Amino acid sequence: MGKQPSSWLSWRILSPQLFAVGVLSIPVVALTGMFIGMILALEGFAQFAAIGQEDRIGGVINASVTKQIGPVLAAVMVAGRVGGALAAELGTMKVTEQLDALKAMGSDPIRVLVVPRFVACIVMTPILTVYSDMLGSWGAWFVVVKIFEVPGADYWYHSAAFVTWWEPIGGLWKSVFFGGCIGLAACYKGFFCRAGAAGVGRAATAAFVSSFLAIIVINLVL
Repeated sequence: MGKQPSSWLSWRILSPQLFAVGVLSIPVVALTGMFIGMILALEGFAQFAAIGQEDRIGGVINASVTKQIGPVLAAVMVAGRVGGALAAELGTMKVTEQLDALKAMGSDPIRVLVVPRFVACIVMTPILTVYSDMLGSWGAWFVVVKIFEVPGADYWYHSAAFVTWWEPIGGLWKSVFFGGCIGLAACYKGFFCRAGAAGVGRAATAAFVSSFLAIIVINLVL
């Protein structure tokens, strides 16, 4: 009989998933967050300058990034990079009967495979959201201050005045639910995919689509 870990969730099986979900996603989340901040600054500066309020653009951008754009963007990147991969990984294990082999050895596939991936998504999505928020804010700062020559002190002053604690806390709170939906969708689609390579591919696609729709709905509700 297979030997179960001494606890329901051991660090030995959780740490590789934290690395795969979180650390390996940092580059894509950081880059997309930075460029989104730069795009918001490029598109919004003319509108603020038209009414003589260009020094206040930092507050609006950072409030939008921390509460809405940053969490959603980070979650979508995780859904695309991690959700599909998890569904494909578990789907491959199913069609090659590795899940049945785990059961035959006395191991619980839910405990060994699903729980660590689900927990990793919940834990790492908020952390990745912080990276997305930070890089989005600095990307906007670069455009506003270095390109459009708005004083940096004004940019940060109005950002601090406009952004309350609720914006980043609310964004991080939503990202916990985003991560949970990504983990659940990926594991469910992987466990119940159809046989064959085509079935695995459809499971990966369905995992991303389901996660994306869940992210949009949760963001609307919360």
